[in-house]
Parts: sequence; structure tokens; C-alpha cells
Amino acid sequence: MADQPEFEALTPYARSLGIAMEGWEDGVPIMRVDFVEAVEGRPEHFHGGATGGLLETAGYAALRAELVERDRQAVLKPINITVQYLAAGKSQPSFAKGRVTKLGRRSANLTVEAWQDDRSRPIATAVMNVLMGEPEG
Repeated sequence: MADQPEFEALTPYARSLGIAMEGWEDGVPIMRVDFVEAVEGRPEHFHGGATGGLLETAGYAALRAELVERDRQAVLKPINITVQYLAAGKSQPSFAKGRVTKLGRRSANLTVEAWQDDRSRPIATAVMNVLMGEPEG
């Protein structure tokens, strides 16, 4: 959307899985990944690594959008990412949205949810802690 902040392009890993931005909700990007061979684990189910990649990508997208909103630049480095797998991802699109729960000067805390057809029934959640370094140059 033209009135929403722009942020860094997706990582090569996210692009290799087919992760893309679905749209915006309350100033936060919603990420989407379709069920394709690159994300399949056991037959007709998402691989846990692909689900984790979607969660991580959505978390970083939410943080970048918040930083742009505050006119801040930072190099993002993960401190830790904890994923809780709640249900098997089936052979349909998955979506994820992050939320910045704390934004400090040097670190940020985020929560992320992934779902498929019913947003009230997440397939996985994540908690992320991210170090924010000064950009070079």
C-alpha cells in the first residue's frame, strides 16, 4: 500500500520458500507462504523449518515497519527465537503477523502468530528477541 512504510526486501531464504507480503493490518505487514514443494515436509504438510521461517520473517517485517514508523535505522541480529508448534500445517496457504511487544534502544521483543484458514486457531507461535545494532556508514 502506498501509505504504508517501506522496509528491506525479503531475505534470500524467505524468497526461496516463496514467502511474500500479503498485505497490511494496523500498520503491520502480514506475510504469506503458499504450499509448494519447497515447504513440504511429510506428504501434504508444511515442514517445521518452513513454518519457523515464516514466523521469523513476519517478526522481522513487523520490527522493520515499526522502526520505519519511528524513523530509526538498525542492523537486526537475532538473540533468540523460540517457536511453539501447535498444529500441523496442511497443504494450503499459511499466514503470519508479528507484534513488537517492547522496543528499546538496543533490543526488541516480539511475538508472532501463524495460521491457515482460521486465524483463531494458530498453527505456531514464536517469541523473538532481537539485538539492534548501529548501521555502518
